[in-house]
Amino acid sequence: MQKVVSILFSLMLFVSCYNQGPQTSDAWDLTEQQLDSISFYTTHHYTQNFNFVVRADSLVLISQQPSEWLAHQSIDSIAVRKGDCLVVAEIMKMPADSIDSVWVRVARDQQTIGWVHEHDLLSGVSPDNSISQFIDFFSNTHLLIFLAFLVVVASVYGFRYYQRHQSKLVHFNDIDSFYPMSLCLVVSCSAVLYSSIQLFAPESWRHFYYHPTLNPFALPYHLGLFIASVWAIIIVGIAALDDSRRYLSLGEYVLYLLGLAGVCAVDYVVFSISTLYYIGYPLLVAYVIYAIRKARR
Repeated sequence: MQKVVSILFSLMLFVSCYNQGPQTSDAWDLTEQQLDSISFYTTHHYTQNFNFVVRADSLVLISQQPSEWLAHQSIDSIAVRKGDCLVVAEIMKMPADSIDSVWVRVARDQQTIGWVHEHDLLSGVSPDNSISQFIDFFSNTHLLIFLAFLVVVASVYGFRYYQRHQSKLVHFNDIDSFYPMSLCLVVSCSAVLYSSIQLFAPESWRHFYYHPTLNPFALPYHLGLFIASVWAIIIVGIAALDDSRRYLSLGEYVLYLLGLAGVCAVDYVVFSISTLYYIGYPLLVAYVIYAIRKARR
């Protein structure tokens, strides 16, 4: 037994003393082009071989080099259309260009390839993934204004209807369930978190926009908290749908869900906009206190 223990102890010594070899600086030697690419990726969040999809009606590319465009030489242009997929083939900096010093060469296929200003490119494309395109859809200013107007009008008419018919409505004539109120509070907190990230950490949000994930543990703390709140909306929403069914008939259930969706929409619009002007924080505290008091009654 002592011999076996001695052999095992000796093996452990050899394993623990294993030398992986010297760590030389050669492992980190990079070419100037590679360093430029890393630097560009750090500040712009995309680099060569990144995939975009065109969301503008059209995007115009030039076939010649940017230097020829700057010299006012005659050039040929190519148009790509909405829905076309593009890949970044090359990135060039032109300090002499007063409009935009960064030019990007993108390709739809081997025949359709050309240069475009970075500003024109990014304003007309989205990263080629569903999460980024979903963010684009809900970040549209015109959509948000239209949604806010629609929510206000629908809420006024809906509230008057519920008052006349004494129907069930979250916060006002609620059912004996914790989940609908919780859903409204989670949506409100999520809207405040979203606008806070836009205010205080816009670059981290931009990086998330180009490289999104639904895993909250793979993100910085503030982004992970926001993604966790999105998952919480889904989970609490399912619980609210299931629990509300036990208290209401089918017709009342449908009306109650419509009212719940309307309240959540109002919460999202009000808190996402008011937080941009720092009013959302005290408003959220007041709303949480109000909702809890109503629920206790």
